[in-house]
Order: sequence, then structure tokens, then C-alpha cells
Amino acid sequence: MAKYDFTKKEDREKFRHTSSHVLAQAIKRIWPEAKLAIGPAIDNGFYYDIDLDYKITEKDLLKIQKEMKKIVKANYKLEKFELPRDEAIEFEEERNEDYKVELIKDLPEDAVISFYKQGEFIDLCAGPHAECTGDIKAIKLTSIAGAYWRGDSNKKMLQRIYGVSFPTQAELDEYLKMIEEAKKRDHRKIGREMDLFMLSDYGPGFPFFLPNGMILRNELEAYWCDLHKKYGYDEIKTPLILNKDLWLISGHWGHYRDNMYFTEIDEKEFAVKPMNCPGAILAYKRKMWSYRDMPIRVAERGQVHRHELSGALHGLMRVRTFTQDDAHIFMLPEQIKDEIKEVIKCIDEIYSTFGFEYRIELSTRPEDFMGEIEDWDFSEKMLKEAIEEVGKAYELNPGDGAFYGPKIDFHLKDCIGRTWQCGTIQLDMQMPNNFDITYVGSDGEKHRPVMIHTAKLGSIERFIGILIENTEGKFPLWMAPVQVKLLTVTDAQKEYAENVAERCRQAGLRVETDLRNEKIGYKLREARNARDSYICVIGDKEVADDTLSVRSSKEGELGVLLVGDFIAKLQEEIKSKAL
Repeated sequence: MAKYDFTKKEDREKFRHTSSHVLAQAIKRIWPEAKLAIGPAIDNGFYYDIDLDYKITEKDLLKIQKEMKKIVKANYKLEKFELPRDEAIEFEEERNEDYKVELIKDLPEDAVISFYKQGEFIDLCAGPHAECTGDIKAIKLTSIAGAYWRGDSNKKMLQRIYGVSFPTQAELDEYLKMIEEAKKRDHRKIGREMDLFMLSDYGPGFPFFLPNGMILRNELEAYWCDLHKKYGYDEIKTPLILNKDLWLISGHWGHYRDNMYFTEIDEKEFAVKPMNCPGAILAYKRKMWSYRDMPIRVAERGQVHRHELSGALHGLMRVRTFTQDDAHIFMLPEQIKDEIKEVIKCIDEIYSTFGFEYRIELSTRPEDFMGEIEDWDFSEKMLKEAIEEVGKAYELNPGDGAFYGPKIDFHLKDCIGRTWQCGTIQLDMQMPNNFDITYVGSDGEKHRPVMIHTAKLGSIERFIGILIENTEGKFPLWMAPVQVKLLTVTDAQKEYAENVAERCRQAGLRVETDLRNEKIGYKLREARNARDSYICVIGDKEVADDTLSVRSSKEGELGVLLVGDFIAKLQEEIKSKAL
């Protein structure tokens, strides 16, 4: 049995965190004057931030990597020891590790501080770690970047070195192969080639959707609307900007303010919404509800704005404004589990439609939370039991819940093995209290409903980015911007091509013609680069036989088809939402 199971988050983090210590040890051997900041495990590897006057280059990565391999080969055991806070500060001051001193000083005075030792190297760390450096069988440093200390642009810029590591060389090789494949699938590159969206320096993090991108987006949103009707949701739309008082009540002002944008209207403070939930609660409060009305399900495609550091922005994946496909369910306490199970079923249907596998994480109470611990314990129990009752496996993600409630997160796996956090279900007993929302129970008295926040796609922009990369721009036919491209060999086929185009339009297909007096090879290359779903070449024989010479972006050459048969084939593919 393998020592580390990379399907388990705790094993991945333990392995990668140890890798960051190996990196730091190598850096200190090469540049003893380097000051260490932090070196965490991250979703796709690890990094270490260092303060060093010498500017590390790509060439230096090979030198560091060579030293890391020596440390791995030495197979140092990782040994933990602890010091009282004052002694820990003195210990790090003697070693001139200023960043470690600052971190320790932020901890409570009665804290016991832990360190890990491997060979001559010691690092401040809470752990856990691998047993020894020799476990890190395959390692590669991937890039260098700048990073402000503690993410604060007013503080010093440090050098951040990224790396990846695996228990075997074969796994590392497979990962590097995946990275190369990911470069080919970069949604920013494909987005430009297909004219789907654009980014502008006049609005960093604020994407522009272009005509082709709007077709894709509108089809996705239409599917979303139909599905939510099927699952019993009513759709609402809430304002983009709301008064500060609302955000104080919701808790966002105290817990989320650093991520928000603000404005002033009539000499009063307002905030641009970072989340849709307070607006949905106001919609609920417009009248008194009865227990007979429960559950009340409302859905919203709500545009939100969140402040992201410029260095974190990435195409459609990390933006400053996005449309969250939110839904909120107000229910009786006894309805909680059934409603959670229905949401899981809805999310499963969506991801199955797009061919995504996924894994589930259950995130529990964070350090910064609202409400009573008993409510949190009850909410976590409900989520756990609902997942188990629908027969889904899940991983526990302790301490990563929202500030108002625990949550279930859905991590999609794409066709090259990457995972993306998209869907979420959050159980909330805090905001109903904060907003004093009620319903009339069977006893005629007012009672407090329970609330679920859920997003199935997560962010429409991000989901489109994932779709672009997963399909390499070769979308399911029902949502493809150009479903049929008709190419003529000579001017003699123009009239026939226009006639076929009209027949396609009448059948509900999105069709374009290329009637230019260009070589057919050139036209074909352009259509393939544009990733048009079906490319049809029309020559004299096709005109005479009422046929098309058909090529599919996914299946390659399909040969010659009668126009009627071709149209019927595409209509069935659209109707079935085939992948």
C-alpha cells in the first residue's frame, strides 16, 4: 500500500508542506543570509516566500532543485519540538528570522510554539509533515513570482518560489504532461481565437463578453433557468448597491469588508454587493409567510463585485465582478435534510450534463464565526447526514466554513485531471437571526426559518472558463456559438450554400457561410481554428446531390450526408445535450 494517498487532502498537504521545508533548507544552504517568511502547501503544489537581496532567476531554480535532491537523498527525519512563546521569539531573533518573530508575536502570550527540525535546518511550523525528507521522491520547481509580505502592498515585496512534488517520478511526469496540455487549453488564448470575451486595462478583472461569448453564456443561463424551474425555484433580481446598514446586519461589514467596494449616495455610505444573500432575505421579508408555504426557494443570477489583488487576477477564473448563480431556500428545521439532498441531486444533474466528475468537501466552523456553537454543531450534523444518505463520499475540510455556516463544496475534475471548486451548499442559522425573519407556525406563533445558500455553477464566468479549457473550445453542440459553417469551393456554389444556410436557420441551427473567393484549404484552416462544430464543404457534386461533405470538430471526417439527414442529426444532438 502506498505511503501517501494523493486522493486524500491531508496526505497531499502533509507531503507538499514537507516539500516546502526541503525548498527552504536548500535556499538557506545556498544563501545563508536569506530570511524565511512562509511556505505553505497549496492546491497544486507548494511555495516559499523569502527575503533575499539577490534576485533569483529561472536558471537558479535548477541549482536549488539540485540541492533539494541532496536533502531528499539524506533522508532526514522530521523532528518536532516546542518552545514557550518568549523563548521562541528569542530563538528566532538570534537567527535573524524577522518574519518568523512577527508571526510568533501575533500568537497568544500563553501559546506553545512548535518547530520542525530536519538535519541542520529548523523551521517554525504547526505541521503536520511527512516522516522524513526521503519520502519526497520526485520534485520540481516551476516558477518565481513577487509577493507582498502578508498580501499587504504597503509591506515589502518578497520572492516566491513555486514547486510541485509527488511520491513517484511517474506521477510528476504525468503532472508535467498535464501542465503542457493545460497551456494549449488556456481559456484566455482560446477565448481570443473564438472571439468569446476580452479583457481591458481600463477595467482589470472586469471581463467583456463578445457576441460569440454571449451565445455561449445565454445558452448556459437558459439551461440553468429551466433546471431551476424544474426543481421548484422562483427567480428574483436584487439591487447591485445597498445601504451600509444592511451589510452591518448581515455581518459582511465586520467579516468581509476588505473584499468589498463602497460608494456614497445622499451623504450616506453604500456598498456594492459582494454576495446576493442579504438581498434575497429582504425579498423574503416583504410579507409574512406560513409554515404551509415552506420551503420557499428563490434563485438569482446576481452580479457581485469582490476586491481581488491585481496579481491574483486570471482571465475568467479570478475576476473582480462575476455573476453568481445563487439560490436561497427558506425552510422549516424538519425540512433541512430533504432540501439539502434535493440540492445535491440538482448539482449532480448539472455536472452530469457537462460530463464532469466531482468530489465533495464538508467544511466546518472557522475561527471567525457568528452565532452559537450548538447551532454550528447541529448544522454540520445535518450536512454530514444528508451527504451520507444520498450515498456520496466526501472529505472533511475542518475550519473552512463560511463565517455564517458550514458548507458542502463541489470540486469538478476536468478531462486533464485538474480540479475546480464550483458548486456550494451552505447551511445558515445566523442570518435568519440577524435579519429577524420569521414564519407563522401551526401553533399560530412566529418561528425562525433555517436558510440554505447554494450556487450550482458557482460563478458563470468561471464555469465558462472551465468549460472552455475542458472542451478545448469544442463545446457541446447545444451551446456552441457556430454550430454549422458552410464553405464553398467556388462561386458556383453560392446560391446552394445560401439555400442550405436558410434551411439550417429554419431548423433552429446557428449557421455561418464562408463564400469568399479563397482556397478551400485556407477556409478549412480558419474554420478549424475557430472550432466551429460542423464544417461542411460544398462543391459541384454536393450541389447536384443535395448533400454536404461534413467534418465534426470532435469526430473528424463524417463523409457525405444528405442535407435533411444532416439537419436531423444535429437537432437530435442538441435535444439530447450530447457531449
